[in-house]
Amino acid sequence: MCMHLAESSFVCTQWQPHGMQRKAMLKPHRTRSPNTADRSPCERKKSFFKPSCATAAQHRAAESATEDGQASPLASHETDFVVIGSGIGGLCCAALLARYGYKVTVCESHYVLGGAAHGFQVKGHHFDAGPSFFAGLSGEGNSSNPLKQVLNAIEEKVECVTYDRWVNHTPEGSFPVVCNGDRYAEMVRTQGGEAALQQWRALEDKMRPLQQGAALFPAAALRSDPGVVLSMLRFGPKLALTGLQAPTLTAPFAKVVDQVVTDPWLRKFLDLECFVLSGMLAKDTICAEMAFMLMERNRPGSTIDYPMGGTSSIVDALRRGIEKYGGKIMLRSHVEEILLEGGQAVGVKVRAANPKKPSAVIKARKGVVTNASVWDTQRLLPNQDITQKQREWSAEATQTPQTGSFMHLHLGIDATGLDPDLDCHHLVVNDWHGLEASQNVCIISIPTVFDKSLAPAGKATIHAYVAANEPYAIWEGLDRKSKEYKDLKEQRAEPLWKALERVIPDIRKRAEVTLIGSPLTHEFWLRRNKGTYGAAISAQSGSFPGPQTPIKGLYRCGDSTQPGIGVPAAAASGMITANTLAPIWSHLKMLDQLHM
Repeated sequence: MCMHLAESSFVCTQWQPHGMQRKAMLKPHRTRSPNTADRSPCERKKSFFKPSCATAAQHRAAESATEDGQASPLASHETDFVVIGSGIGGLCCAALLARYGYKVTVCESHYVLGGAAHGFQVKGHHFDAGPSFFAGLSGEGNSSNPLKQVLNAIEEKVECVTYDRWVNHTPEGSFPVVCNGDRYAEMVRTQGGEAALQQWRALEDKMRPLQQGAALFPAAALRSDPGVVLSMLRFGPKLALTGLQAPTLTAPFAKVVDQVVTDPWLRKFLDLECFVLSGMLAKDTICAEMAFMLMERNRPGSTIDYPMGGTSSIVDALRRGIEKYGGKIMLRSHVEEILLEGGQAVGVKVRAANPKKPSAVIKARKGVVTNASVWDTQRLLPNQDITQKQREWSAEATQTPQTGSFMHLHLGIDATGLDPDLDCHHLVVNDWHGLEASQNVCIISIPTVFDKSLAPAGKATIHAYVAANEPYAIWEGLDRKSKEYKDLKEQRAEPLWKALERVIPDIRKRAEVTLIGSPLTHEFWLRRNKGTYGAAISAQSGSFPGPQTPIKGLYRCGDSTQPGIGVPAAAASGMITANTLAPIWSHLKMLDQLHM
């Protein structure tokens, strides 16, 4: 989702806190793309396939497209699998399916790949539209991060800078949180006191066997069919530990916390950790997600990774993998309907950009994989040729609870005189009570701390946002071109300005480029129902669904499916779906090649 520059370009996925160390790796060469912000609407239309938010590689893919938005060899055709949407989950699934030897076509509504993880450029400032915290992407060999496992499987790399901390700004003051077990514990003692430290150590003891159990069975080995027995057997008797821990891993994190933590400060801090990870508190966040995050972040030698060139470099690595193994990508290709025959998904209908031209039909011999949200997927299903059972499933799916949406503030600022030791990532908590309250928790990323090429000389690029807590109701029905809408954006962005002032007090004077994104931004450009952060499926009452659906030939991946919300979870979902659709023997061969 990269938006029209008159409003701005946004989307945000899960924020995953993990730490900071100023040791940059060698920066790769990055081709700059021309800015279209100052062109006329007519000129922008002519360059529609070369948006300023795309990478140079994405420009090349777009240039092969016809003016209808469908690359000439990719219009109506037949393939093995169609993947709807190019978010992280969809790209991971498509890349692995192509690696398994299938013919794959990815259909993306936008003119740039990546969904919530794309990047965009305005007046020389390169912005991340969404996620900016990553762990386990750098280095050689295997990682517990499912995204790194996918990249290893398709033999692609993303060059990263590593660091080890971020800064929390709370009502009591500001303090660093370091990506190191001992230093994290010291932060707990300093901020919460000796009782909080003792209870944190007790929680660590409770979590350790859960983390060991979760680590024994990597996402790359998961699949959602009986073949999982064979992929599990390769991990031997130790896998029994995972089985023993499964009931706790799939329960709310609060069930473990409640056993040993009574300290008010520590309980609030753990709720904050859960909220920035899943958009929900400890009572609703699945324990496995926290086990993975705490294990990855606090293990010896752990670092946080920022991809050089921004998150679009991750998207570009996945694109390379898809194309390297023969997959096809269709930009500006909006799927308007999933085609069913006899109650089975057999392809998709792709709307032509030119309304005078007929829609393209892509037949899928083996299946359709939707990376769209659970609510938006239901809109693509036809009213006819669907059984009563399938209709009931569809109606139930539309009732899936959802989190709130976002507000975004993307800034290009004058960096003259900025503190040379300024940290990249900041988390601002306005009030410990009601962490889920609208605009209470703000997240700030200043990636030019690491990569100066993301802004013109002497400038800096900033992204501040509130996630999963902006109500859609106050925006519903507004005309995005109206003064009322513009005024509401200014009003709702004010807490983000105030949060930034805790980091850069004169931020308003420095701002030269200002872009504000709202829930309507998400809804329109991401085609995301009510601009939601994702499904609010509480671990108390249920679990995210797997890749299969009641409609034969229709599969799903992304943050509406297992394991849930966030970049690692979305990548894992794409991997699980691809593994499930591949023969078990091909899957085992891939695990051999990954030395798992």
